[in-house]
Amino acid sequence: MEPPGIEPESCSPAQEPPASPAPPAEEPEPSEAAPAPQQEAEGVPPVAQGSRPGGPGSKGQAKRCGAGKGSRGKRGSTRRAGEEGGRPARRAHVTVDSSKAKTSLEALKISLRQLRWKEFPFGRRLPCDIYWHGVSFHDNDIFSGQVNKFPGMTEMVRKITLSRAVRTMQDLFPEEYNFYPQSWILPEEFPLFVAEVRMMKESDPPWKPTFIVKPDGGCQGDGIYLIKDPSDIRLAGNLQSRPVVVQEYISKPLLIDKLKFDIRLYVLLKSLEPLEIYIAKDGLSRFCTEPYREPTLKNLHQVFMHLTNYSLNIHSGNFIHSDNVNTGSKRTFSSVLYRLSSKGVDIKKLWSDIISLVIKTVLALTPELKVYYQSDIPAGKPGPTCFQILGFDILLMKNLKPVLLEVNANPSMRIEHEQELSPGVFENVPSPVDEEIKVAVIRDTLRLMDPHKKKRKDNQSQLSENSSDTKDDLLEPGSTDQLEHDISKNPEASLPSLCLKQVFPKYAKQFNYLRLVDRMAALFIRFLGVKGTMKLGPTGFRTFIRNCKLSNSSFSMASVDILYIDITRRWNSMGLDQRESGMCLQAFVEAFFCLAQRRYKSLPLHEQVASLIDFCEYHLAILDEKRLVCSRGITERRAALVTCQPDGLHLTPATHVPLLNRMTAANKLTDYRNYRS
Repeated sequence: MEPPGIEPESCSPAQEPPASPAPPAEEPEPSEAAPAPQQEAEGVPPVAQGSRPGGPGSKGQAKRCGAGKGSRGKRGSTRRAGEEGGRPARRAHVTVDSSKAKTSLEALKISLRQLRWKEFPFGRRLPCDIYWHGVSFHDNDIFSGQVNKFPGMTEMVRKITLSRAVRTMQDLFPEEYNFYPQSWILPEEFPLFVAEVRMMKESDPPWKPTFIVKPDGGCQGDGIYLIKDPSDIRLAGNLQSRPVVVQEYISKPLLIDKLKFDIRLYVLLKSLEPLEIYIAKDGLSRFCTEPYREPTLKNLHQVFMHLTNYSLNIHSGNFIHSDNVNTGSKRTFSSVLYRLSSKGVDIKKLWSDIISLVIKTVLALTPELKVYYQSDIPAGKPGPTCFQILGFDILLMKNLKPVLLEVNANPSMRIEHEQELSPGVFENVPSPVDEEIKVAVIRDTLRLMDPHKKKRKDNQSQLSENSSDTKDDLLEPGSTDQLEHDISKNPEASLPSLCLKQVFPKYAKQFNYLRLVDRMAALFIRFLGVKGTMKLGPTGFRTFIRNCKLSNSSFSMASVDILYIDITRRWNSMGLDQRESGMCLQAFVEAFFCLAQRRYKSLPLHEQVASLIDFCEYHLAILDEKRLVCSRGITERRAALVTCQPDGLHLTPATHVPLLNRMTAANKLTDYRNYRS
């Protein structure tokens, strides 16, 4: 049943059975760790103009395509105000380059028709408002507008990189990040994997674990297999050329109709700086095609029982293509929630746990994503703004705890599937389930990213002010016809409410304490020096130590150099990106941990790191203030020289400029000292 006072939410018009309970209505208490989403008012949030993720607001502004010439002047504005003979204003179309859309093209076309936007399927000489890429940010060379990919996202969500990012957060906040299975990266951690499994078996003899092996660059279930013991790892071939992640297998998943299933949820990363995250209110549930049994040596190789990948199970003879969103081997997530709700499951808590998982995962990914971003689009250079739809694969355990399986940078947006008509002859057949979910996600993503929305909203506000004096006239007979005409000019009037719900910064207060690595990344980027680089050189690291006052008699600059060399050499030996030498962000984070543990020995790790970040930020703020005063003093002395009179030297005395942020810096130091005492 729907929670009291909440209307059903879905990405599409009503369906049978009724939509599942929506994300919960009550705001979470400040003390709660997990958020409880609140029903938002219908309508589309305005999109801020003139800002770009990871850079100044003047950077990467979307250029309007096909805009009217400046010679139209007041006539054009008169038309927009509807004052020229009552003729309706001509609505400027948002332009979209779909030449690189690949498999998402059909869903994109449907979305653009619903929005009445202008598509350029073969590209365009003039800049477009939005570029829709099928694979990566680098599908096209773009210098303006908006593109639906972030640079570096594909690399960030690879299994090894994701595991490292989450592991860093687990070191800092083990309880908050227990939604990700214990993982080992092979081959580098193979001895550690063997030793830890042996130790756990000795401490808990009844423990009979199963592990799942996932190739780092694999997709669609390629190369995944299960093992019962580290000795079962397939060492044939070169693990160095194709490293893998080994995770503890979830052996007690939630079952429906005796089948294992997972959830594909679509998450929109709308902006990186400031961080904005949206979650689709509905998703897909992908089912295995053989009844589930806990793994044994006899059934380890039955992929249709253990692996939920659609690309694998579609080849099973038991796979069911259904036009009904509530049945078949692929269903809507809302239909699953409806069944769970009918059995008394607390859907509010489940949604809250899922949203918490998504936000925490994005917070783990964004620090390094910002490093990639500043490398491809350095501050001060032209470039597009970015957004991206991610696919989160989540498994529900028997106790309803959500577990993160992986994150997909390029989730499939196909709305059809292949059907074999005869041996070797296939035909693409529409998939109503895919179309219902994916078209809504793409369409509403575009609505949120609409570059013209703010301008139209400003025009509508101006019209509202101009007509306020004639408000009584609107109530006369026949005025409703004009109102209906005005609504018809806006295509969104006929669209359903947004299927994407903002969760960040809406719930930022509950999660901002987790952003320690994000603050470390800001320090890292500050000292990179050369624009476009992603690794910190030895000079940059020494400057960081010196400016933050981290060296002393017991930790000399020679020790700093040794720390830099040891950590950098180890990370470079792991076979990571070798295009440039230096210290990567992960290596910098490790070095930062070492510095924090050296300085604050008696505190837990996350408090050690937080204290050192505060210490560094304080000293950098003081340094910035000194530089600001110096630059202002030079400017004022130059201005004073200009006032010299011909009959003699009469210099205008320079007025002393106080430190604007001195009080802030002093307060921060006071708080820091109080905390340490």
